[in-house]
Amino acid sequence: MLINLHTHLEGRVRPSTAAALAPAAGLDAGIDWQRALELDAPSDLTDYLAKVSSSYPFFGSRASLTRIAREAVEDAHADGQSYLELRFGPATHVRDGFGLTDVIAAVCEGVKQGIAITGMPAGVVVAALRLHDAEINEAVARAAARFAGDGVVGFDLAGDEARFPDLHAFAGAFAIARAAGLGLTSHAAEAAPAQAALDAIELLGVSRIGHGAHVADDAEVLARIVDAGVAIEVCPTSNLYTGAVTSLAAHPAGRFREAGVAVVLGDDNPRQTGAPLSREHALLADTLGFDATALRRLADDSIRVGFMEEHVRSALAVLRAG
Repeated sequence: MLINLHTHLEGRVRPSTAAALAPAAGLDAGIDWQRALELDAPSDLTDYLAKVSSSYPFFGSRASLTRIAREAVEDAHADGQSYLELRFGPATHVRDGFGLTDVIAAVCEGVKQGIAITGMPAGVVVAALRLHDAEINEAVARAAARFAGDGVVGFDLAGDEARFPDLHAFAGAFAIARAAGLGLTSHAAEAAPAQAALDAIELLGVSRIGHGAHVADDAEVLARIVDAGVAIEVCPTSNLYTGAVTSLAAHPAGRFREAGVAVVLGDDNPRQTGAPLSREHALLADTLGFDATALRRLADDSIRVGFMEEHVRSALAVLRAG
């Protein structure tokens, strides 16, 4: 069973869609968008995010956002996935006359269309961004809260952890999301030390950590995360491209599993890395020591900690048992 709990809308733009939307975005439709959107080689988080941001011009209208979100669900289903949590940072896509509520509504509509076409359940995770101030991120949280139970299932903090490590400014936004009943996660300990994951748990109240690669560097932090029952969303190929790990074989997913962490899986930005969830799942088995028992636990933990509605959780559990 493939359950995708960490993937970004901005990292799922089809090259054909980029070509179709390019003229309206003021870009050259004749560019090789397959190459333009893909990363050339591993680097660091700052360079990685710069490549992801090359897709931003395509998110400037309701129609384009809805289309990209619908296609993201279709592509996940075609990859064999059973459930998708699709996260994105709406503040980046605001335009004059097209505000936060409009942006979130367009993405939720696209996801609903994708669900109707494929029959695969999916939810939206709205992300605050580290580069934005508290006022903007609290506005993002309030907008996300309006769609709680109507497409939005979670709230995240994303962005350049190396440049913006302090989490205190984001506590207010997470309090708003928590009050709305949204699931809480945060990118942490990807470009920063292990302590960053504990800060996200203690200051933001998250139940899941995105990436968390450097948690493996600190045995005390790792033990505290296990004790807290916090899940780590691993994205191995992405972590190679951001420089969080030196090789795929060195990824700590296996160490997390052995320590008792609830490990769940995502493909982060598969258009940039070329690694959809099916490939990441195979990597766990072929390179990182996940045997059949460990992969069953991965599926069980994913169902348990996913931000999906309870009827979706029950349906996935039935599918998993079958």
